[in-house]
Amino acid sequence: MPVLEDGPIPRHVLFDLDGTLADTAPDLVAALNFVLTSLGHAAIELETARWWVAHGSVGLIQNGLRMTAQDAYNSPHRQALLQEYSQNLCTQTRLFPGIPRVLETLENRAIPWAVVTNKPKRFTEPLMAALGLDVRAGSIVSGDTLDKSKPDPSPLQHACKEMGLAPQGGVIIGDDSRDIDAGHAAGMQAIAVTWGYARPEDTTGWGADQVVSSAEELLSALGL
Repeated sequence: MPVLEDGPIPRHVLFDLDGTLADTAPDLVAALNFVLTSLGHAAIELETARWWVAHGSVGLIQNGLRMTAQDAYNSPHRQALLQEYSQNLCTQTRLFPGIPRVLETLENRAIPWAVVTNKPKRFTEPLMAALGLDVRAGSIVSGDTLDKSKPDPSPLQHACKEMGLAPQGGVIIGDDSRDIDAGHAAGMQAIAVTWGYARPEDTTGWGADQVVSSAEELLSALGL
């Protein structure tokens, strides 16, 4: 069932990046393991560490080195992780299965789409370019484009403004409760995906307008 009950298709679509459009966990976990092995620790399996990616470099260092979030934020090891990641941010990263078709379908229907992420600009822009999405997105808003990030609605509103559209009538798609909260605060519909970096069972408690588990379900939810 399409997420927009008062219209056949959304006027525009906003996507989160990590865990929604692209599976960035392999490269982020590889950067974590670079740090861990340099310190004499054993590497962490991707299947374990991918769940830490939702909280970025802080979450990776916090869990990998078993420290508090504050200590992880201030840790020089976090900076080492970010430096390593900046040099290998699209080595193993790929778009999730079916996402190329979703984007092509939107473009074929002349529905503008954009990316709104909490990822810092210094990583977002080269990653989008490496994925070939930078020239296709109607707007790219990073975590430090404004002085606020998701779950605040202002990054979503900024993306809509750059596309010359009002937030209303649009949809945001994400793998984190912050995406859903930001979307609703901006007056948009919100779709949660289960293939990202939150446990699938957690997505049902976010209050999303729909929860989808495949690109095919996402196209259906968008009325496409």
